[in-house]
Amino acid sequence: MIKKIYQYKLRTFINASHAIRWSDGQGAIHPHTWEVVLNIIPPAESTSEVVKFEDIELLVQNYLQKYSGQTLNEMAPFRKINPTLENFADVLFDELTAALNVIQFQLVQLDLGESAKRFYSISLAN
Repeated sequence: MIKKIYQYKLRTFINASHAIRWSDGQGAIHPHTWEVVLNIIPPAESTSEVVKFEDIELLVQNYLQKYSGQTLNEMAPFRKINPTLENFADVLFDELTAALNVIQFQLVQLDLGESAKRFYSISLAN
């Protein structure tokens, strides 16, 4: 028998800049409207309960607010690690996992786009 998996999908945006560090120096600082797509699973016992999207969105927005209008290179941990699409996604995945855990939701996939055509995805393995 196939088991159903119930997920919520949320999409939000962050306006933040970054500059990639290369072996021969740093590129120019440039802005992005980063698109963040989250797939999250509610606690197992809540599958029949009504979940308010607003509560989840507020938690996510409050967390992501620290990046809004910022240059990633000037923020921890990107002072030490290169603020690439891949590294930014990895940091967001770990930090949003911890934030959502507070309300017992599980982040199972994060898609981060730096443009409409360029996305990087991180998901949990089965």
